[in-house]
Amino acid sequence: MAKRTDRQLRFARRMRRSPTWAELRLWQALRRKSLGVRFRRQEPIGPFIADFVCLDRKVIVETDGDTHSSDDHGYTDRRDLWFESRGFAVLHFDDDYVYKYLPEAMETIKRTLDERA
Repeated sequence: MAKRTDRQLRFARRMRRSPTWAELRLWQALRRKSLGVRFRRQEPIGPFIADFVCLDRKVIVETDGDTHSSDDHGYTDRRDLWFESRGFAVLHFDDDYVYKYLPEAMETIKRTLDERA
């Protein structure tokens, strides 16, 4: 895996300090091994930063808010392809979905983790 740059680490730390409400809500549900595995938040992986990642099972969870709606000319697709080419499963949840259906999102994450055990 590519080495993390100082710039990436600074950016990831800044993102950890100012999460969106959906990221905060999902993090509260994922932290402390609530699904039996450890998740990291705003983790640099190669040239990208994953919202949440379980490195043991290679599962990435992304929350998609307003910044993803315009999708900077396919950036999300390129990032997902890069992650998937390295064996990661990538799950996307819209911010509104996290807010309204958190238990369902957690069940989807758990099912994916179980499939990759």
